[in-house]
Amino acid sequence: MMDKEKKRARFLRDPLPRRLGGLAATLGRISSAARRSDDPAVVRGLLEEAKYYIEWTAAETEPETAAELVSMQTLITLWEKSWENAFQNISQRTLLSVQAKQWSERTLDMSGLLG
Repeated sequence: MMDKEKKRARFLRDPLPRRLGGLAATLGRISSAARRSDDPAVVRGLLEEAKYYIEWTAAETEPETAAELVSMQTLITLWEKSWENAFQNISQRTLLSVQAKQWSERTLDMSGLLG
């Protein structure tokens, strides 16, 4: 629990755009790991991290952005709950990879870091 609190404190020190960029990076890592990892725990850990990043960020965003992030978080939770079975199916792994890549790109766009 303390590790989570330390991570939260560190994450919240960053300005909102950087936090959204960090979330985008985590979503990108989910995309990559869903395709390549031999260990389902890697993806499960990244899904959990993304959920926390959204939890710690959404309330400080505009209502439309918050709604989009919460929708992402709901889908991430569903992936997390079904990952043990989905991991065994290449089509499911590919689906998560594509979805996480789209989420990553959208979150990076919301961050405003690219321009």
